Amino acid sequence: MKIIKSPQQITPFGGLTFVYQFLDQKQVGQLMNSYLCDLPNQSKYTWKDIIYSLWAIPFCGGDCIEDLSINLKNYIQNIPYFSVPSSDSVLKRLKELAKPQRTLVSKYSGKTHDFGINMALNKLNIKLIKKIGGLDNKSIILDYDNTIITTEKSDSRMSYIRQKGYCPGVGIIGDKIVYVENRNGNSDAQTYQEKTVNRMFKLLKSEGIIIDVFRADSASYQLQVIEAAKKYANKLYIKARIDQTVAEAINNINEWMPVKINNEELLMGSTTYTPFHRSRSLRKKDIPLSSYRLVVMKVPRKDGQVNLFTNEAFLYKAIITNDYEMSDIEVFNFYNQRGAAEKEFDVLKNDFAWNCLPFSNLNENTVYMIFTAMCRNVFSSVIKLFSIGNKLLQPNFRIKKFIFRFVILPSKWLVRGRQNVLNIYCSLPDI
Repeated sequence: MKIIKSPQQITPFGGLTFVYQFLDQKQVGQLMNSYLCDLPNQSKYTWKDIIYSLWAIPFCGGDCIEDLSINLKNYIQNIPYFSVPSSDSVLKRLKELAKPQRTLVSKYSGKTHDFGINMALNKLNIKLIKKIGGLDNKSIILDYDNTIITTEKSDSRMSYIRQKGYCPGVGIIGDKIVYVENRNGNSDAQTYQEKTVNRMFKLLKSEGIIIDVFRADSASYQLQVIEAAKKYANKLYIKARIDQTVAEAINNINEWMPVKINNEELLMGSTTYTPFHRSRSLRKKDIPLSSYRLVVMKVPRKDGQVNLFTNEAFLYKAIITNDYEMSDIEVFNFYNQRGAAEKEFDVLKNDFAWNCLPFSNLNENTVYMIFTAMCRNVFSSVIKLFSIGNKLLQPNFRIKKFIFRFVILPSKWLVRGRQNVLNIYCSLPDI
């Protein structure tokens, strides 16, 4: 095999230029420079340079911050829209945006719970989403969920899966991440969730985002969380935990309708009930309780074991809602659509480096998680826009396929007539 060496500096990531052209057209760099704190006069790089360089890592297939200096800088530093600092410079600036973590002590158990809360960056994320588009102001559905990020950081604690890590809570509207609040591994999803949900709703309302529907799993089946959700959302759909109160409500259902889902025979029914009597008594406040609709799906147990509360050999799944218009099956189908939101955790962890947190502290990693969530939002808008008229792309592609089919594009920057010209070595008719 004969090898010919060429001194020409050709970048394999020519398609990345079009991503940053889109960001500059939307004035995202100006937003970063104007919103974030002032940098020293002697600083060589702006916030635009810092954030654009950070986002280049997942857009080029990297999975950790060190990839910027080791693998990518030589190939992306000629893109005219920003300058590329070192990985250390990026980390140094991100640290400056960290807020002190908040520690709460449970009045029941005495355990401490650490929270990474950065409302300023979450607000910046909302402003970014408005810049790049993606939120429809009609019938906005907000999904909330938590996930476990296993990591051996110096301050990470043991989670309920018996591994050290963090347990961030995330608010999702469609395919946009609208809120990120980190918490330590020992603080599960239901711990002080009403405070997290209140902060999330208040931020969205302050930015003019009115929530029509709130959906969440059984960790949100709490009196305080539901009270908070009712203040800001018109309708709520929350998975109920099968406790004694719910079981008694199930026993009051007289009519069960047989349905067939995925070739499985099920029974569905609904009733109205008033939950959280015990929670109200523990709060020692005479708060009027509201009634809700309880929609229940049950399936016979194969082992024949009888439920202690209902005295039936069934497995149950129940949804609590204030929607009395949908049919029972429509309520379940609508609630199950939040599965698409749960898949965002896989995307954030594996495509946008949540599994490779760079810092040793919870509050600093919170900054990194919010900025990489912003990158996820940018990619969501970019893939939808670039897939229009481009047969190689589809709006539901993961970033890996987007990199293979669009970003990896051999090219070289030339200067002609005092203008930067991108010379693409490609036989494709259009990009």
